[in-house]
Parts: sequence; C-alpha cells; structure tokens
Amino acid sequence: MITISFRGTGDAMGVPRVYCECEVCSESRAGGVNRRYRSLVQLDAADFGTMMIDCGPDWSKQMEAAGLRFVNRILVTHAHFDHIGGLPEWADACRWLGVKGEAYAPAEVITEIIQRFPWLARNITFFSIDQPCSFGSWDVSAWKVNHGKNGYAYAFRFDQRGSGLAWAYCSDSIGLTEEQQKPLYGLDLLVLGTSFYKENFVYESRSVYDVTEALERLPVWKPKRTMFTHLSHDIDLRKTYPLPAHAAFALTGMEVSVGI
Repeated sequence: MITISFRGTGDAMGVPRVYCECEVCSESRAGGVNRRYRSLVQLDAADFGTMMIDCGPDWSKQMEAAGLRFVNRILVTHAHFDHIGGLPEWADACRWLGVKGEAYAPAEVITEIIQRFPWLARNITFFSIDQPCSFGSWDVSAWKVNHGKNGYAYAFRFDQRGSGLAWAYCSDSIGLTEEQQKPLYGLDLLVLGTSFYKENFVYESRSVYDVTEALERLPVWKPKRTMFTHLSHDIDLRKTYPLPAHAAFALTGMEVSVGI
C-alpha cells in the first residue's frame, strides 16, 4: 500500500498571493483552511520508504509541517520554479548530512534543472526515467503532457505489480491529446491539477485545466476517485461546489491510500 500525503495543494503563486486581498487570500493569511503551499505530495510505502513528487520553494516549510528532517528521493514533473525552487535547499541538506540525494525525472527535465542550478549534481544524483522504473512493488512511468502556454510537463502513473491497482499524478496539464489521456483511464485514484473552478481567461493564455473541464473528462477517464490539487485563490474551500461523490479538493495534510 502507498500513502499519499498532500503537503502542498497550491498553484504557482501559492495562497495567499502576497499582493492580493481577496476573500480567499485574506482568510488564508489569517491561518484559515485556504492556506496552501505550492503543490507537492509525500509518498510512503513499507517497501520503498518515503519520497516526494516535486520540490518547490515551500519545500522546507512542508518538511517542517510533516515533521521530516530529510528525504532522500524526489520525483520531478517539470522544471518550472514552483516545482523545483526547493532543490537548492534539498541539496544543501544532502551536503550537511553527507548523503547523496536521488532525483528522478525525464532527461529533458534534468537538462533544464542542471542548466539553472549547475551545482546541484555535487549533492544530488539525477536518474532519467524516460523508461519505466520501479520503487518497491510499484512500477512508475512518466509521460509528457501539454501545459498550455507554459509548454510541457510530465505526469506519473504508478502501477502496483500483482494487484492491478493504479494511480496517477498529473498536476500541470490542459488540452491533453488522446494519446496523452490513455494513462489516465480506469485509475483507482487520479490526482489532477485544476487551478480555477471556471477560468474565464482566453484559452491560449491558460496552462492548467479548470474544474469544470476536469468534470467533463472524468466520465471519459472513469477514475474511481479524483483529488483536485494545484488550486489558485479562485477556489474557496469554505464553499460547497457541485462535485460528484468520487471527486474532492485536496486539503493540506490530507492522506489517501492506494494498493494492498
């Protein structure tokens, strides 16, 4: 069994946005339920220990909130700052502890990371996952997804050997092609990024599905359960939204499990 802990559920700016005094940002600034760090999940399983997906600029705060002092393995979806901004802090922790961290990402993502932070390789070993790899009883595959005006990202699918159970993490995507949608069919759990409930900006300027678009795709993909993450200050968790029974917004600190 794998336990997925949501350490961050926010979009690229996080909530509150420092310049904003909307109701959601004001409530979150006062310590309310809408306070959310940049998107990151912690994965725990008896057969591989603890690892994370992504390492944004809130990484150290997320580690403190989780009561963790170190993690030695991180998967990276893409090289945008809200997903890699914490890598220098992680590398520094590796240096002080004398442990070489392990970062897993597709080769083109690794290239972008090293271009921005060339010193990281002294304390972190980067492993390409252009081909599927395994952690414990889970086979993990990465595939490229459209990220709208922001180019591309990758999503991860986890399949548990021998059980037929599978889940996927797709935090930054929009307008997926038919081929890019195939790994999302029939999942036991889908973690999907949806920044707005209904995003009214022109489509060409957008980079992530909104909730209404995601709800149109769920009957096609047919996941048993869906958790929405990567939430902007448009989403107010104090409100009730018309979601199906098998879909919900992820809350900071929430844990869900998949597998046997």
